[in-house]
Amino acid sequence: MTLTKEQLLMEYVKCMRDTPYALRTYLQTYDNTVSKYVPLELFPDQISLLEDYENYNENIALKYRQAGVTTVTAGWASKKLVFAKKERPEKILIIANKLDTSVEMANKIKAFVSQWPSWTNAGFSPDKNSQKHYKLTNGCEVKAVATSKDALRGFTPTILIFDEAAFIEADSDFWSACMASLSTGGKVIVVSTPNGYDAIYYEIYDQALRNMNDFKITEMFWYRDPRYTKDLYLVKTDNIIHYLLNKEEYDKENIVSWGGISFDDRDYTKLREIMDEGYKPCSSWFEGMVKKLKYDKRKVSQELECNFLGSGDNVFDSSLLEKIRENMLIEPQTKMMGNALWIWKEPVIGHKYVMGVDVSRGDSEDFSSFQIIDFDTREQVAEYVGKLPPDTMAEICYKWANMYSCFVVIDITGGMGVSTARKMQEMGYKNLYVDGVDSANKWKYDPKALEKIPGINFNNKRVQIIASFEEVMRHDFKIYSARLYNEMNTFIYISGRPDHQKGHHDDLIMSIAMATYVAESSFSNLTKVTEHTKAMLDSWSVNNDHSSSRQIEFNPVIPYGAERTNQFSNSNVGREEYAKYGWLFGGR
Repeated sequence: MTLTKEQLLMEYVKCMRDTPYALRTYLQTYDNTVSKYVPLELFPDQISLLEDYENYNENIALKYRQAGVTTVTAGWASKKLVFAKKERPEKILIIANKLDTSVEMANKIKAFVSQWPSWTNAGFSPDKNSQKHYKLTNGCEVKAVATSKDALRGFTPTILIFDEAAFIEADSDFWSACMASLSTGGKVIVVSTPNGYDAIYYEIYDQALRNMNDFKITEMFWYRDPRYTKDLYLVKTDNIIHYLLNKEEYDKENIVSWGGISFDDRDYTKLREIMDEGYKPCSSWFEGMVKKLKYDKRKVSQELECNFLGSGDNVFDSSLLEKIRENMLIEPQTKMMGNALWIWKEPVIGHKYVMGVDVSRGDSEDFSSFQIIDFDTREQVAEYVGKLPPDTMAEICYKWANMYSCFVVIDITGGMGVSTARKMQEMGYKNLYVDGVDSANKWKYDPKALEKIPGINFNNKRVQIIASFEEVMRHDFKIYSARLYNEMNTFIYISGRPDHQKGHHDDLIMSIAMATYVAESSFSNLTKVTEHTKAMLDSWSVNNDHSSSRQIEFNPVIPYGAERTNQFSNSNVGREEYAKYGWLFGGR
């Protein structure tokens, strides 16, 4: 169809003003279901995404797999290129965790550029025309790079696109450098599926939710996509995967069908209200995708449900973290030392307390911390985190360990904890954990313990200690700290080893994990020994007035034997001995 100059001008202006119209009219994408190119159809969430790209300079898109966001973003970028003025060319920089990922988007943009009609007068320049970096005849450029320190060298973008941003392994310094590289009035687009609480994508999203930055969030959910929801229905369940694997256990009254409601007539506000009542969306497409993901809960959370919680390689299960967030987190009763020390409960006489201490140099990125737990009530009672040198940390620990009469376990892996442990010994603190000492005797001061450095080599038992903490959390151990909870959200498996995500910390996890590990092994063993000793004493007692009247004189140090009567009569047990060994009998 040939257009007059006036019609071309009108069409040009219309395309400039209405991006969805321009993309639907002139761009095509390959449809695998029919094995041919079809017009780029857009559904409401994609149109909202395009409008946000136009109206805001900083955008972040939360998407599910197969949402078509990369395709739509590439189409939008191609329009920006071909309609750019020579005096104000667009320079698009695409950054991804892998070069192949960024090149793939660059190629999509390139394919769309070639589809625009000739009257746009934009073609490819022979000066630079590779997959990773190409130019247009109007001066525009597209460059694809992987994350690296040199990614921005020699290129000042007007549009910066982060593809699969949650998987980019970089810190806040890299992000700051990228933002600083944008020319005045430039745009930044961050696109990804969630990957836990990563240092770039999640932090941008979280800060945008709290109005701490200028990013416009565009949320896209599969249950609002007409391609995948022709037979949409909702199931009342805590776990959609459990439903898909055990459909026979669910009654029809727990299922609400939306398949009979046309897409245009669906009220997604009402749908959200139903979901808030405990219903999960599902469809035949969703079932098929879950099957392809092998019913992997983490993958489903990441690829389909757009959940940050549960989408990464978290050490702690998402349901456990959700339980903590909803039922445990409370403000401390007291905050001291410039908000570094939080106290939830005062010490109770007779309770058994353990303090776990993680020590840093005091001048690095890591923090020194201690946690105090109450073994009797199985809960966190106090927490400290701050940057202190090891000797000063010893003084702080000494004060609060005395306050709660704590048994203290210190991480001596990196050498910093050795200084803290020795300093506490110099100050006269005796109730220190010494690795390798018989756990049944750890609670009684042993002079021989001075021959070893008090503490535990955390790295040698890292997996066991973290596993022990995870286990006690599953058995109703209570934590109250929002600081600790935030560390648990970003504590993941890296090459099979539990560790914190880059840009985050795990100091509070380390200290409480040591405390629960030692408490479970040592106090539990002590309880078993005490019960065993009491059982032995019960078996020794005879039913007569003579033995009953002499029972209080029993000295547990003297072995049971044939000379028992003489030993009892000659032992002359006093108040001091009874107080010293009375724990064998339990409470009286």
